[in-house]
Order: sequence, then C-alpha cells, then structure tokens
Amino acid sequence: MDHSPGFLALVNDAKKRVTEISVAEARARLAANPQAVLLDVREDNEWTAGHAAQAVHLGKGILERDLEKLYPDPNAEIIMYCGGGFRSALTCDAAQKMGYRNVNSLIGGYKGLVAADWPMKSGD
Repeated sequence: MDHSPGFLALVNDAKKRVTEISVAEARARLAANPQAVLLDVREDNEWTAGHAAQAVHLGKGILERDLEKLYPDPNAEIIMYCGGGFRSALTCDAAQKMGYRNVNSLIGGYKGLVAADWPMKSGD
C-alpha cells in the first residue's frame, strides 16, 4: 500500500514509543499467557473478510472509547494487529497514553499472520 508522508510520519513517531513483536513472539506470548488478547484493530469490513481465529475485534476508530470497557486492567497483555503493522503502532501508542503498560504491535500485521499460516476465519 502507498501511504501518505503525513501518515508515515505519525506512524514513525508512534513506533519510537511502542514495542513491536514478531508473529513468532506473539505465538509464544499467547501460548504462555491464556489471558493475553490478540486484538484486531482493522476496519469492520477487513475483520469480516478474514481475521485470526482467536482474535477479538476493536476497530481503530473506537479503540479509545471502548478499550477500558473491554479490558479495564491496565496491565492486561494486549497484542494489536492491523493490515501491515502501521495502524497497530498508532493504537498501541494511544493505549499507552491511556495507561496501558503491556501492549505490543504485531510486525507485519494481518499479512504477517497469513504468511505464517496462522489459523484464520471470516465472518462475525
């Protein structure tokens, strides 16, 4: 995808403050912590087209509004992913500003999960 310079500047700024993890690291963390959340922050139509089987959906547009309702513990381990790892950096940055201390952005996002043969499903 061809991203605009302003968007990339926002993402690059956010990435200075967030932790990015690989698909392999995400798999290990989810296996080690049954309470960890794999959070899809893409748009509704992207979610419906396909998503990680164990993921929960909370789109970027409503993340700040609903995150505390769904996950009130600021220490909850949350791994966020988007299409390619850009929007999830922004949502992790926002969550950290809200007081969340254990959020990570998935490098490569949904595309990386698909490439790693992560179990997927569609609908919902």
